[in-house]
Amino acid sequence: MSEQGKKWLYLSVLTLIWGSSFILIKKSLVGLSPYQVGALRIVFTAFFLFSVGFKKMGEIKKRHWKWIAISGFLSSFFPPFFFALAQTEVDSGVASVLNSLTPLNTLLAGTVFFGITTTKKQAYGVFIGFIGTLILILKGAEFNPDQNYWYSILIIMSTLGYALNVNILKKYLTDISALAVTTGNFAFIVLPALVILWGTGFFETVMSSEAMQLSVLYVTVLSLFGTAFAKVLFNKLIQIASPVFASSVTYTMPLLAIVWGLLDGESFSLLQLLGGLVILTGVYLANNRKKE
Repeated sequence: MSEQGKKWLYLSVLTLIWGSSFILIKKSLVGLSPYQVGALRIVFTAFFLFSVGFKKMGEIKKRHWKWIAISGFLSSFFPPFFFALAQTEVDSGVASVLNSLTPLNTLLAGTVFFGITTTKKQAYGVFIGFIGTLILILKGAEFNPDQNYWYSILIIMSTLGYALNVNILKKYLTDISALAVTTGNFAFIVLPALVILWGTGFFETVMSSEAMQLSVLYVTVLSLFGTAFAKVLFNKLIQIASPVFASSVTYTMPLLAIVWGLLDGESFSLLQLLGGLVILTGVYLANNRKKE
């Protein structure tokens, strides 16, 4: 398959996997606390990656380790906790739309920290995207007054972490395999996650609670596919495509996530939909590097 064909295949698979991850987080929170969901995602993913990618870590040289550690915490440690905490107050569909800020923040991070030049059209895209974010959050708070939309900030912080990670991978880590990078990421974050999981009392209560056991099943699916497999696939995509193209999985991902949310009884107003469309319009413009 050509490089171009691989790019679109990877993007399609990631859309399917990550578009379903928000509803899986929601289901996991039925029997588990946000900290348990976040920690379990990391621990399960780490064990899976170590079983298939431990030998690949031999590719990692001394100069890589600093960036792998930073990359791991930005993209794989904090976001699982932030998303789980956010979805205790914000619907899964809304969380997926806010996640669409990743390409915009990728552009901003590339410009501010990595010296990547931007066009006026891309700058307009960033501005439009953040206008859409304000519409989505403010109108969502009106439409769902029982939800605390301040928790949306946690999702925005996660997208900033993803954005920095994409640029780090593209600039410093393209000379080693995606599996080596991902396994190295989790080598740094698995022990802190285990400490957090232990501190929640998970191991003392899980065997006596059917609700917790069912939620653990959801986290297992989320970890193996939504985190482990998808992380490796995403790192592969970054290595053969531009950072902004790689993060464009957020175009179609919200559509699937919103459908899952509606099927699960969530509500989504027309003004929230408008805000989401404004965000995606901004993402489209930000992805367009054609000279004016």
